[in-house]
Amino acid sequence: SPEQSNVTSYGATAVAIFAPQAFAGMWINTFIVSVICNSWVKKKALKSNEKILLSLGCSRFWYLGIAWLYFLLVTIHPYCFYVSPLLELLSVIDSAFQCLNICFSVCLCIFYCIKIASFRNRFFIYLKVKIDRIVPWLLSGSLPLALVFGIAVYNTTDKTQCENLNSTSHENYFIQIITMDEHFFPAFFIIVFVYVTALMAVMFSALLLLLSLWRHKQNMQTNSMKDLSIKAHIKAMKSILSFLVMYSINFIIMILALIYSMKKHIHMIFPISVVMYAFQGVDSLILIFINPKLEKTMLRILPCVKCRICLR
Repeated sequence: SPEQSNVTSYGATAVAIFAPQAFAGMWINTFIVSVICNSWVKKKALKSNEKILLSLGCSRFWYLGIAWLYFLLVTIHPYCFYVSPLLELLSVIDSAFQCLNICFSVCLCIFYCIKIASFRNRFFIYLKVKIDRIVPWLLSGSLPLALVFGIAVYNTTDKTQCENLNSTSHENYFIQIITMDEHFFPAFFIIVFVYVTALMAVMFSALLLLLSLWRHKQNMQTNSMKDLSIKAHIKAMKSILSFLVMYSINFIIMILALIYSMKKHIHMIFPISVVMYAFQGVDSLILIFINPKLEKTMLRILPCVKCRICLR
């Protein structure tokens, strides 16, 4: 039917747009993981920020991979989602990695804030001394939170799936997969809570770093001295501000996705999803150019890639 043809062609277009974006994001995060793992093998140890970057790179790689697989299956063979565990399994894995992305990003912001900012508060000094021991616990604590996040999405998907089994048409099922109903609200509120908490943590870290930077500049003007920690402050601020922008836009996108999904505006869901997934790769690219080791390796690799392309 014409309606079925339109839905199929629209899905194919969405996959064609999303696939290069997903593979670019996966390549960027693979680069981060490979460089850090190479350093790990050579030095037999990892710094705290490298542990967080390694965890973040792995979670973002799998998040984009699962998202690409989901888009591909929805377009090529949507009826496979009638196999009961498949849709729930993909939703749980995708949601768990999404939660891990948020948690690891917040861990990185908190680490930069505590490690670089300078305050005379006793508790802050205690955190600065113990931060290297705290980081593994923060990363480990993200796993049960991601599990709870995934279970909430599983229950929502399972209820929706049971109600959607009565529909057998390609176009109806395609719309039902990417739209939300009343069962989604509990999971949505959990997602919003996680995003708002992360946003507040990132904003608080940014404010502390700004305050610390301002105090350093005041000391420089008073003592007429150059302070090398200014550069560290600025680099950390770039990283935290990139997370702040990403979380703010993602939060707005989630609200828009809920509104358009409830109104069954299918044509607006894919552009919103594409923008949301694009930030995973863009933010990872920003992290590469903020980290001296990753930036140096990237700049060394790029000329080699250009030469190989020219030779072909």
